[in-house]
Amino acid sequence: MFGLVRENIRIAFDSIKSQLLRTILTVLIIAIGITALVGILSAVSALENTISSDFSSMGSNTFNIQRYEFTTQRRGRGEVQKVNPIISYRNVKDFEETYEFPGTKTSVSFTGTRGAEVKFENNKTDPEVTVIGANENFIQNSGLKLENGREINIFDVKNNSNVCVIGSDLNKALFENVNPIGKTISVRGVKFKVIGTLESKGATFGNNQDLRVIIPIQNARSIFTLPNINYQISVMVNNKEMLEGAQDHAIITFRNIRGLNPLEENDFGLERSDDLINRIGSITIYLEYAAWIISIITILGSSIALMNILFVSVTERTREIGVRKALGAKKKTIAFQFFMEALIIGQLGGIIGIICGVLIGLLVATIAEFQFTTPWFAMFSAFTIAFIVAVVSGLLPAIKAAKLDPIESLRHE
Repeated sequence: MFGLVRENIRIAFDSIKSQLLRTILTVLIIAIGITALVGILSAVSALENTISSDFSSMGSNTFNIQRYEFTTQRRGRGEVQKVNPIISYRNVKDFEETYEFPGTKTSVSFTGTRGAEVKFENNKTDPEVTVIGANENFIQNSGLKLENGREINIFDVKNNSNVCVIGSDLNKALFENVNPIGKTISVRGVKFKVIGTLESKGATFGNNQDLRVIIPIQNARSIFTLPNINYQISVMVNNKEMLEGAQDHAIITFRNIRGLNPLEENDFGLERSDDLINRIGSITIYLEYAAWIISIITILGSSIALMNILFVSVTERTREIGVRKALGAKKKTIAFQFFMEALIIGQLGGIIGIICGVLIGLLVATIAEFQFTTPWFAMFSAFTIAFIVAVVSGLLPAIKAAKLDPIESLRHE
């Protein structure tokens, strides 16, 4: 039995070699469809992993008060989009002083600049460092972790101490083989003592999160004096079961700070980190749909091409089939031979497509600085699709070959 199977597989390979050009074209068509599927799903998966890790590090028990909601509602033609006022320093201070929900920590912060030049002795960076002014709860609420030293504490904030915490890339750029703790750096001509360094967070959409300096908020306000600075508020709840209550109380508190009457809509947004992850997932699902549609259309074409090449093969080898039948080959033996040809071609296309798709996904993830993971689901789906294509495409030609009359086949020229 196994000897017969090996013989059929050998004959199938010999047949494929004899029709090399048609086989290569068919394999490429299948591979293109599989590549589109695996490549897009790999890139989408890397995007989701990157964004999810960024937001999930904040914890599912954290919410933010910001100028706008994460998504912008579509409005009809001629309807003016509502412009929310900025969240001012007075707003965040009032919220910090009046929000008294139990078991919560409130952080306030703002981004002074994304283009600062930082100096240490004779070393200096390019003007691409982000400077953040924050209070004592910012690092913890943002899901950041210290690698060395300590965080900014309440005494640093109250006393306007010239201290700072720096990102890992800034640490590498300024302090080669030197412990940065206790060293003094210069930001916009102001000296700050480094008290801590952060663990690496990587980059998202080209924004390097490790190239930044965090300083006490009052110090930052004295350096960056532009009008209309928009501040951010983040609240962490110790007990997740109290999250809904903390959010409701925060909304009421901030509405009172804004002076809104009960009939007015909120002129600010409130977002939870897990809400952002869910919304991003609902957006990327459309990319996955596109991958499936593109691959199905391409694979449908490859199925027709594979079926056509096998039908042509049956016609060209009619006499061979007649000889084999005259020598005692059974119908199922002939059918199995052509069925094996379809499986081999289909799986070759699937393997090539999977390899190319993974490489494309890895390339996209590397260029965009996403967190790439092996797309097992996409690879399994591609393998299954390639197998189904081979089965469907090879079934009819195999049945046709098995049903050929041996006498008529031997007469075939």
